[in-house]
Amino acid sequence: MKLKTLTLGLAAAGLTISSLANAATVEYWTTQTQSDRLQTIEVMADVFEALNPGVDVKVVAVDENDMPKQIAAAAAANTLPDLIEVGSNLSLAFSEEGIIDSASNSETIKKIGQDRFYKGALTLVENPELKEYVGVPYRGWIQGLWYRADWFKEAGLEPPTTWEAIEKAAKYFYQPENNQYGILVGTKADSYAEQCYTQFAMSNDAGQFSKDGKLVFNSDAQAEVLDYYKTLAQYNPPGPQTWRARDYYLQGKLAMFFYSTYIMDDIALAEAAAGSLSSENFKDLEGATFDPNLAKNTRLAATISNESPSSFGTLVAFSIMKNGNKEDLEATKAFVEYMNEKDQVVAYSHMAVGGHLPMLRDIAETDEFLNDPKGIFNAYGRESIKEIVAGFDNIKNFSVVEGKTFPQSGEIFAKQIIPRMIYSATIEGKDTQESLDWAEKQMQQVVTGK
Repeated sequence: MKLKTLTLGLAAAGLTISSLANAATVEYWTTQTQSDRLQTIEVMADVFEALNPGVDVKVVAVDENDMPKQIAAAAAANTLPDLIEVGSNLSLAFSEEGIIDSASNSETIKKIGQDRFYKGALTLVENPELKEYVGVPYRGWIQGLWYRADWFKEAGLEPPTTWEAIEKAAKYFYQPENNQYGILVGTKADSYAEQCYTQFAMSNDAGQFSKDGKLVFNSDAQAEVLDYYKTLAQYNPPGPQTWRARDYYLQGKLAMFFYSTYIMDDIALAEAAAGSLSSENFKDLEGATFDPNLAKNTRLAATISNESPSSFGTLVAFSIMKNGNKEDLEATKAFVEYMNEKDQVVAYSHMAVGGHLPMLRDIAETDEFLNDPKGIFNAYGRESIKEIVAGFDNIKNFSVVEGKTFPQSGEIFAKQIIPRMIYSATIEGKDTQESLDWAEKQMQQVVTGK
């Protein structure tokens, strides 16, 4: 898409502020630091300024990992930006520090249309005590089970959306003598394993913390999850496995694998798939040519159900910060509304196809969104894309319980306690309860600092 074409498309759908007594500034911090993406965002800001004389939008790129430190410094110096674009966990954490304007975020959501947002996306930015939102959901990615829909259809198997259906399919397609495997779940002690495990845990209502902050990880429900996970791991490719084993899927040797929507281009485009089509990463894979029908034959089970439906992913929201300047605040709210118009949402989503999925249901189903520049979405088809993005209705994670965020969950993640537990149970063969007891002890040290 050429820059000039993008500008004209944005201008056609502009939003104007009815009246501003004085000039206004919107200081907007984004975690998009790549030069090409920043250029696209700055074009959007320029168009907004042209439509709203007197408003100056300052786009500031901040590395995602530096955002907490930069916000803390700005708060201390009383120089907070007007708007930040961050993960929902950070929005909730900043709200607890009293620097988020929840009333303005909630008002903006209502103006955009609350029923247009995916339900789970709103849940991740909700403060249930205040009955307000700490951010306006904007983009995100979903993880789930990508699977060979053509294989499932031929075998007469149900889509892998329940524990029972997943296990049945993993067992059915497990043919190691033919170098074919049923499923890929992470068994190496890394973050990929935790991402796979978390979705099963959330689908069994097995959390880390209760809403009052009590550590509840070592539970009967969690034992069921780990037992089930150990069963699925039997149908993995051999050895401790991580995301790299997606090569088996791209070479036609795997029925199901966990991955985020960032995999979409690898499945759909020959140049993106090239790194997975050789024998370089796995000696038992001979290599394969690109399958142009793989995207069409692939579906994503974004939601997995057992005790309750669960999907896993990351949500990024626009959070309006507290600001005593009325003109700046009104301009900021208008800018967020503008960024949620169709042309802007589509342009932003196309910066990272599959990684920037929109949070407005009606836009995610439009021809404009589906017609990305590389034709990736079209390779999957409208119904498949609709299923993928709908995963945001049930998105959950360990760190948020009924609108309350638990920073200790991030510390537990950083110490790789759950991945190490998974490795001990699946690869080393440790007893389930013994593994849970060890994990609880490690988590308790994080919580208490002892």
